[in-house]
Amino acid sequence: MSTRNLKALFRPKSIAVIGASNAPKSIGALVMRNLLRSEFAGPVMPVTPDHPSVAGVLAYPDVACLPQAPDLALVCVQKPETIPGILSTLAERGTKAACIMTAGLHLVRNDDGTTKLDEALAVAQANDMRLLGPNSMGILVPSIGLNASYAHESALPGKLAFVSQSGALCTAVLDWARDKEIGFSHFIHLGDTEGVDFGDVLDYLGSDPMTRAILLYVETIHERRGFMSAARAAARNKPVLAIKAGRSREGARAAASHTGALAGSDAVFDAAMRRAGMLRVHDIEEIFGAVETLARARPMKGKRLAVLTNGGGIGVIAADDLSEMGGELAALPDDVIEKLDAILPLNWSHGNPVDIGGDADGERYVKTLNILTDSKLVDAVLVMHAPTALSDPSDVAVAVIKCCKDKPRANVMTCWVGATAVSHARHMFSGAGIPTYDTPRAAIQAFTHLIQYRKNQELLMEVPNSAPTDFIPDTRRARFLIESALSKGGGTLNEHEAKSVLEAYGIPTVETHVAPTPAMAGRIARGMNGPVALKILSPQILHKSDVGGVMLNLQGDFEVEKAAHQMLDRVKEVYPEATIEGFTVQTMARRPGAVELIAGVATDPVFGPVLMFGQGGIAVEVIADRAMALPPLNMNLAAEVISRTRVSRLLEGYRGRPPANRQAIQLTLVQLSQLVIDFPEIIELDINPLFADAQGVLALDARITVAAARPGTERLAIRPYPKELEEWFTMTDGRKTLLRPIRPEDEPNHHVFLSKLTPEDIRFRFFGLVHELPHTEMARLTQIDYDREMAFIGEVDGPDGTKETLGVVRTVTDPDNEKAEFAIVVRSDLKGSGLGKRLLVKMIEYCRSRGTHGIAGQVLRDNPRMLKFVQHLGFIPTRTIDGDIVEVELDLHKEPPTGPDPTA
Repeated sequence: MSTRNLKALFRPKSIAVIGASNAPKSIGALVMRNLLRSEFAGPVMPVTPDHPSVAGVLAYPDVACLPQAPDLALVCVQKPETIPGILSTLAERGTKAACIMTAGLHLVRNDDGTTKLDEALAVAQANDMRLLGPNSMGILVPSIGLNASYAHESALPGKLAFVSQSGALCTAVLDWARDKEIGFSHFIHLGDTEGVDFGDVLDYLGSDPMTRAILLYVETIHERRGFMSAARAAARNKPVLAIKAGRSREGARAAASHTGALAGSDAVFDAAMRRAGMLRVHDIEEIFGAVETLARARPMKGKRLAVLTNGGGIGVIAADDLSEMGGELAALPDDVIEKLDAILPLNWSHGNPVDIGGDADGERYVKTLNILTDSKLVDAVLVMHAPTALSDPSDVAVAVIKCCKDKPRANVMTCWVGATAVSHARHMFSGAGIPTYDTPRAAIQAFTHLIQYRKNQELLMEVPNSAPTDFIPDTRRARFLIESALSKGGGTLNEHEAKSVLEAYGIPTVETHVAPTPAMAGRIARGMNGPVALKILSPQILHKSDVGGVMLNLQGDFEVEKAAHQMLDRVKEVYPEATIEGFTVQTMARRPGAVELIAGVATDPVFGPVLMFGQGGIAVEVIADRAMALPPLNMNLAAEVISRTRVSRLLEGYRGRPPANRQAIQLTLVQLSQLVIDFPEIIELDINPLFADAQGVLALDARITVAAARPGTERLAIRPYPKELEEWFTMTDGRKTLLRPIRPEDEPNHHVFLSKLTPEDIRFRFFGLVHELPHTEMARLTQIDYDREMAFIGEVDGPDGTKETLGVVRTVTDPDNEKAEFAIVVRSDLKGSGLGKRLLVKMIEYCRSRGTHGIAGQVLRDNPRMLKFVQHLGFIPTRTIDGDIVEVELDLHKEPPTGPDPTA
């Protein structure tokens, strides 16, 4: 991902139109018309050998004849084979951005088998040129009068950015938005996304002060790691909403396992959106409704909604929609009922929805609204009104608006149902910044958007729980089993091997033995206490019960051996081509009341490994109760995955059955997450059923499919905790300190660390007095994206056995990996311990290994110790800011200096 030269693409000062034309309805003519009509302030230079001028503007026969190098070139020539040469000439002139509107470059092949698209991309890469497209409709930036597109309609100025892979959708949205008077900061058609893609644009727009929210229409994602990093960074700054095409099950990848069959690409995309803190919607009107809701409504603390209405019918419709969409009607306590009784007619509904009667005027609305917003059991109020002959909609609106101004912290939404009679009231609500909707369903949908957006943002901000027990996986044992399977060409591990891998990662499994013959199965059963389960063992038979390959509650060797012979005959008849390797004999798991779950791993073609959890059993695909998540997982993220399934309610216990041990289930998902991180060879994994009850979990059946893979974590959409960067360091006082990357779990210790800094430490680090950082800011410091940021802490064991943070160094790197901004702070009582120097040297080594070009930081002028310290490590003062802040930089291409440390 890179934002390099994107300013030339989205805020150009000069433009050349290559392929400009006077031919009616040609792309070259439409682009020139739009550029000239939009009153772009810079020069527009048409390039064509066919006309001396285009649209009244002097034309140039070729790029070489241009009087200056354009910031942006709009390439709309008819012959795609000419485009690589055009780009080469533009690059020689110094152009740094081009939008290729021509389609079909990938269809024109060179003699060596490459395409003109390959050639064009190679030219761009060699010359640091940014390409939008090919097959792009163009770019609109209304604030600078830029309509560099062949769209039929211009865009109004606004604060929303719209980025789409579909040109047809772009034109439809432009038409729709103009009718709704919705404006844009940027309107971008990515086209085939061969050059600039979603990650690049998200990085640019995420820090653009003119953009309030980002709206995406997504068909495909090309670069999972870059997309997720950019999406998470942008979503921390402003709302990011997405529509994803291809939601049907038919788009799912065919797979051998239950997990693979259930892991449709749409469900995985949904999981990615949640993890990135974004909000997913499903149509155009919904996306604009959602962004208006997020912009106008206050942050939602819960999902308890009170519905205030003057008509029972519309209130019931809202309640039904709320139940369907996962919201919750607030339960009104007795004291609220009593207060409402005192101000409302006898015939009011005495419950929620609060129907206050068709004759309700503004005063009655306001008194009721005050009572509801004052209740701590109500998170938001939807105020509804249907026009009647007994009250005026606009008068009621005026009263509600005044009430909302008097209670700025109350979360109030409005729905004035109707058309002409209520249109003025809706305009008043919009003008007052109060969310308003035409229908009950639209209002409830907006409320659920707020709930979901809050949840997704919490996934970025929550402090994860620690695992209930530390587990140290036996990676050597798991590696032996997986490599044994790979040595045979890969494929599916048998049940016994798969369970052994799970056991190596601390997941409890039922006792299982392998028997090559019916006689051996009988002998094994004789040595086991109690009844056993007998299962066929075959690499081709993935769902054993489908072919009669499972028999339960068998007693003794005779019964088991007899059942094995019968099973063998039956399976050979049903599945004659299957290779039978024998049988598995396992202890019957006696767990009355246990819930059957499924947990597993699948590999998505876009986002890589994903984890799946849901209700298990033989009807798992029919039930289709599952939730997906991207690794890595911690305990909080695992809990969130479980909460999104219907079976989670069964885990709470019912009819005398105690609740299941949720921590054990969460830990299982965390263990699976670590397993798939450690072993890129695992492409699918099933545990079905996974029994769960108050005692914990037990894996009854398991399957793992492996294939050769390159080592490393690049296949993961989110970079996991880089444990390989941990090291031990001995301070000058002899204490051993663990230097490691920061983790989200470090937030509590970071608060303690900050509290132990001296006022001078704090001033030098934060350039001011900071007594305590709020949770949101501390979460930003401890929950980092290891692809974009790094923070190393020094940690020792405290006197009471807890961990203690002594110092921290951090960097944030720009998307181009050009420069990293650093900051470091170590407790004052540890000055001279060597910890600060080792932390900063470790960070310099890390940034150098990533190929970062340089590190920069800011030091207060009255902190001479720090200035000497960083200069000793090779940093050079470059400028002074506001007279008291010195900016220092280190060129990472140069080797660090040697010599004594002046601060030692």
